Amino acid sequence: MLLKIIKPDDFHIHLREKEILKKILPYTSQFFGRALVMPNLNQPIINSHFASVYKKEICSFIPKLHKFNPLMTLYLTENCDKKMLVDGFLNKIFIAAKMYISNTTTNSEKGIKNFENIFHILEIMQKIGMILSVHGEISDEKTDIFDREAKFIEKVMIPIRKNFPKLKIVFEHISTKIAVEYVISEDSLLGATITPHHLMFNYNDMLSNKIKPHLYCFPILKKKIDQFALHKAISGNCNRFFLGTDSAPHVLKNKESSMGFAGIFNSPIALEMYATVFDNLNILNKLENFCSINGANFYNLPINKEHITFFKETFYPNKKQIIKINKNNYLSPIFFEKKLNWKIKLKEY
Repeated sequence: MLLKIIKPDDFHIHLREKEILKKILPYTSQFFGRALVMPNLNQPIINSHFASVYKKEICSFIPKLHKFNPLMTLYLTENCDKKMLVDGFLNKIFIAAKMYISNTTTNSEKGIKNFENIFHILEIMQKIGMILSVHGEISDEKTDIFDREAKFIEKVMIPIRKNFPKLKIVFEHISTKIAVEYVISEDSLLGATITPHHLMFNYNDMLSNKIKPHLYCFPILKKKIDQFALHKAISGNCNRFFLGTDSAPHVLKNKESSMGFAGIFNSPIALEMYATVFDNLNILNKLENFCSINGANFYNLPINKEHITFFKETFYPNKKQIIKINKNNYLSPIFFEKKLNWKIKLKEY
C-alpha cells in the first residue's frame, strides 16, 4: 500500500550548527521542502546579520540533489533593534520572531524576563504582518513543570492577544488539553505546531519501568488525557494545527547523563511517527493537510510542488543508532519499542 502526499514543511526544528548541522541536516532536507529554523544557538540569532550568516552555513551543507529552503527566525530580546527587525523582515532575511521566556528551554537565558518590555516590538510586528512564534511555557519556581503551559496561556498569551489582537502568533509544540482547547477557541490569527513525540507518547512512556532519557523534552510529556486531546486536535476540522517536529539533538554525553539535557532528536523518523499516529487514529486522509498545507497557509507561503510517498511496512525503531560527530561526540536519534506502520520511499535521482 502506498500513500502519496505533498512534500511537507517542518515549522519548528533545531538544526544546531557546525559539525552537528552537517550531520543531521540531510534527514530534514531530503523529505521536507522547508523548515523553520529555531534561533536559540549558543550565540542566539539576535540580529539580521547573524541570521544571514547562519542561513549561509545551513545552505552550504544541503546535499546537491535536495530541494530545501531553510526559513530563518529572529531571537527576540528586550533590547531588540526595531529598525533591524523591520528591515530584516521586509528583506525576507527572517519570516518570524521567536519569543522565549528566559530560562524555559535550551539557550533561553537571553530571552524575555518581562514580556511587557517587548510590547513596542510586538506593536511593530503586528503592523508589518510579522509572525510571533512562542515557546509557550513559564519558568518561575512556583509553577509546577506540568503546569507551565497553562500558566503561560494565563499570564502571557491572553494579555498579548488582548493587547495585539491582529498579531499573528504560533503557539509552538503544544502539549496539553488546555492548550488545544485554547487554540480552537481563538480566531484565525493563532496557530499551533504539534510534535510527533507529544502525539505518540505521554509521561508514562518516559518514566515507567526504566527511565528513557531520549523521551525527555520541553515541554515535558504530559498525561494520557493531554495526549488524547492532541489526537482530537489533528482529527478535527481546525486548520490551524500543523507539523513542527521540534527535533532537537544533543550529544550523547549531555543526553545520557545524571543531569540530562531536554530535547528529542526525531528527524530521522519524524514523518514515519506522524503517519503511524494518523493511521492508528484512522485519519490518514488528514495527514497531508497537517504536514503540507496548514502550516504553509498560516505562514502565507506557496504549497510545495513536489511529493513524497510512504509505503506500508511495520518496523520497530528500538535499536540505538549512533551518529559520529567527531572523535569525542556522538548523537542518537529517538528509539523506542512501539511499532511504526509506514516508511518513506526514497527518491531515485
